[in-house]
Amino acid sequence: MFPVMKAASYVLMHTPDMVLNNGTTQTTEKVVNPDSEYLKQVNENLRPFDAIVSYPPNQCYIGNITPEELAEYAEPWYDKAVEGASAKGKKGEIFEEDVFVALMKVADAFDLVQLEKDFTEAVRPKLEAYTGLNEKARNLPEGTDHDKIVNEIEKRGAEELLYKGEVVGCVKRAHDIDPNLNAHVMFENLVAKASGMMALERMLVLQNIDPKSIDYVIECSEEACGDMNQRGGGNFAKALAEMTDCVNATGSDTRGFCAAPAHALIEAAALVQAGVYKNVVIVAGGASAKLGMNGKDHVKKGMPILEDCVAGFAVLVSENDGEHPILRTDLVGGHTVGTGSAPQNVMGSLISKALDKGGLSITDVDKYSVEMQNPDITKPAGAGNVPEANYKMLGALAVMRKELERSELANFVQKHGMVGWAPTQGHIPSGVPYCGFAIDDIMSGKINRAMIVGKGSLFLGRMTNLFDGVSIVVETNPGTTQEESSVSKEEIRKMVAEAMKDFAASLME
Repeated sequence: MFPVMKAASYVLMHTPDMVLNNGTTQTTEKVVNPDSEYLKQVNENLRPFDAIVSYPPNQCYIGNITPEELAEYAEPWYDKAVEGASAKGKKGEIFEEDVFVALMKVADAFDLVQLEKDFTEAVRPKLEAYTGLNEKARNLPEGTDHDKIVNEIEKRGAEELLYKGEVVGCVKRAHDIDPNLNAHVMFENLVAKASGMMALERMLVLQNIDPKSIDYVIECSEEACGDMNQRGGGNFAKALAEMTDCVNATGSDTRGFCAAPAHALIEAAALVQAGVYKNVVIVAGGASAKLGMNGKDHVKKGMPILEDCVAGFAVLVSENDGEHPILRTDLVGGHTVGTGSAPQNVMGSLISKALDKGGLSITDVDKYSVEMQNPDITKPAGAGNVPEANYKMLGALAVMRKELERSELANFVQKHGMVGWAPTQGHIPSGVPYCGFAIDDIMSGKINRAMIVGKGSLFLGRMTNLFDGVSIVVETNPGTTQEESSVSKEEIRKMVAEAMKDFAASLME
């Protein structure tokens, strides 16, 4: 039987201080143009925490408003607020920066993170207040003298940890000469681990899932941990399982740039359907390097810097329970080596190939979750409305396949598409932001079928000029009731045993 998509969670970590000090747009500007006017404007264009919480796309990301409700807000959204917004969501949570910095220390297994004493005691009650957070994650060690932290930063190349513009800690290098274990890389990896940890932890708590029931974890962020002998060796997955008390789980990392979560979803489904594991989690932390990535364009247009949060997500794939939406492992599409880069070929390979296997038309899929990037972020940077562009291409493909009248093209985008709400963290927007809503929409009967689509740009690694992408169909569960048979499995076993006895007896005659 097909596996099911059982639960999902989403977290945002408000990290304004990391925008200036760790986002590559800003750190690069510090090198090439240290007196830049833009750098002087960064801090004054960062939003406070309450604005982060009430921002409509963020409320959608953690499940407090639906994509349909988000669409009712007139764009742009950065000057809008959701009335009565809460940092605690139906499917996740938005965390303050001081709490996230503390979580980086919690996630630190090698004493690389040092936090200042006063900061530690100030944030400790906040960390201890989180319902369901396991003892391991709540146990914040005592702080360090401020002078020792400053010495690590100034004399030994440690990476600063700031809160409200003040140094409250640092991340030390993990090796004296290994560039893969320097302070900057360790900082990025701990950001990914801490945000991934909270995405998994929130799913377990909010959905009342026993950590001991998880058999396997697939981590699919854009970071890679290792040393000079194995640069991307991993393993984030096992580290996240350890931190969330998934004591019966093992795991591994999957990398595919922006498309990795869709690859991981298919891998998880295959593992469960094959009977290798019963409960597989796919999870990803965020990328601090992408904070403020389009900040220059935002500031230039008089907007706040919108890429001010690190994001994470988790999705649980389990054995068929007869209730939750099924993952159709027989309806999978993919951008193959021979696909090429023409938009029509890409869409055909990703979408049509999967649907043709099941004799389905493009319009048979109620909702497509493509690259669900927030247009507030991408449009000022000249990238346009990414989800809308994808839906228009899909509609055009349906017209070419004679499954849709040209006059119905505009209606197709509205009916089968959604507005984008995901932060631009590369892997985060591709398909998976809708997984939580898809579970609800399908189980409530609102829709019958959805498709999760992930796309990526492999040329970023300078190994190939190819694009990448995979897709999978998610459907209403028809139930686990097997087709009625006049003979049960037990009766068949008895019949076989009797036949073998008769056969053996005939040989003896």
